[in-house]
Amino acid sequence: MPMAKLYIKTYGCQMNVYDSVKMGDLLKPHGFELSEEPENADLVILNTCHIREKATDKVYSELGRIRKGKEEKAAKGENMMIAVAGCVAQAEGEEIFKRAPYVDIVVGPQSYQNLPELIEKAKRKTGWAIDLEFPLNSKFDSLPEESGERGVTAFLTVQEGCDKFCSFCCVPFTRGAEYSRPVPEIYREALRLVSLGVKEITLLGQNVSAYHAELENGETWGLGKLIKRLAEIDKLERIRYTTSHPNDMLDENLMEMHANHPKVMPFLHLPVQSGSDRILKAMNRKHDRKYYFEVINKYREICPDIAFSSDFIVGYPGETDQDFEDTLDLIRQVNFALSYSFKYSPRPGTAAAVLENQIAEEVKTERLNILQELLNQQHLEYNKSKVSSIMPVLIDGKSRQQNRYHGKTPYLQTVLVEYNDDSIIGTTVNVKIEEATQNSLYGLIV
Repeated sequence: MPMAKLYIKTYGCQMNVYDSVKMGDLLKPHGFELSEEPENADLVILNTCHIREKATDKVYSELGRIRKGKEEKAAKGENMMIAVAGCVAQAEGEEIFKRAPYVDIVVGPQSYQNLPELIEKAKRKTGWAIDLEFPLNSKFDSLPEESGERGVTAFLTVQEGCDKFCSFCCVPFTRGAEYSRPVPEIYREALRLVSLGVKEITLLGQNVSAYHAELENGETWGLGKLIKRLAEIDKLERIRYTTSHPNDMLDENLMEMHANHPKVMPFLHLPVQSGSDRILKAMNRKHDRKYYFEVINKYREICPDIAFSSDFIVGYPGETDQDFEDTLDLIRQVNFALSYSFKYSPRPGTAAAVLENQIAEEVKTERLNILQELLNQQHLEYNKSKVSSIMPVLIDGKSRQQNRYHGKTPYLQTVLVEYNDDSIIGTTVNVKIEEATQNSLYGLIV
């Protein structure tokens, strides 16, 4: 019997990428194989993000396009099922069926382990196939082991949910309360990934630096101790983690790993969102700019070559010109190697969504352009600072251009090199950087 075709489109964060991989692994024993195109798929899953309004709009737009494929298959007597998974599913719930009645399944990010049962329910057409529960038992207990299809790098979720309740963020409502996976479970998954050829693992969590797990002997491990355990895996060459909250970063074990262990990459994504103390308080970030500088400086003391990236929101309700200038000042003082920035977007259910002092769209756009110009300049300057240096680059794939391969430096920069053999993929080579642009480095293997 031929395998059914499964197409998964992923939106948003790295955790959604991890979840999409797990969905593919989960459905493989149920007769599904992954397809690169949605047109001929028997099941299309949109794994969605709800952080910004545009992300949600994109989902409904994509559903409209997929509907045409479903109708074309139906005209030929064939069936296509459509599932909406992830955070939009959790936030919108039954509203998705009302706005897009051709959708067959809606499943939240804590319930996708139940996809096989939801597929069967949708086939029977016995009511809406929907699951938005936050189960008492971890969903990870029900997920299969990794398949034999992995690349050089991989994501590994170690923590989910968030208890911080920033006033702009819907994560506590879509992903739930903080949950940290047990150490042995994470270690086994890491071993499995490395056995499949993975050389670099990025540990994931909505608030990964808040990781805490209790061992059987009653001892509690934070992220630093977990990383130390994973670093013992022989063929694992690199460890990264994201996303962190400044308030959880002064763990002595974590700082020790950055200071002393070569497998921990000298790159830290540390979102700040704003450089204004007044806005940080309104956002319920529970830290001020002084504390953020303290965290940055302490990591630079123990790891002088560390690079930082961050997230910024412009146009938060009530943001004044001075608040915005404070953010620009923080950016100039820290000097980021990479950053992500967005206009504030009110998310239903969050505290900030009901505030009356919303910022005009044209003001948000103007501020975003100014901020991104500064961040892009810093990014370019950081990349140019590596020209003429020799850096270890983990080659993770082949470029579309002939005899060109790409990889990552320890600082998460993309590097392109020339080579004539695919055997280079998965190896770490020393590269002399010859040229730098805002988005890439170009170098020669030495």
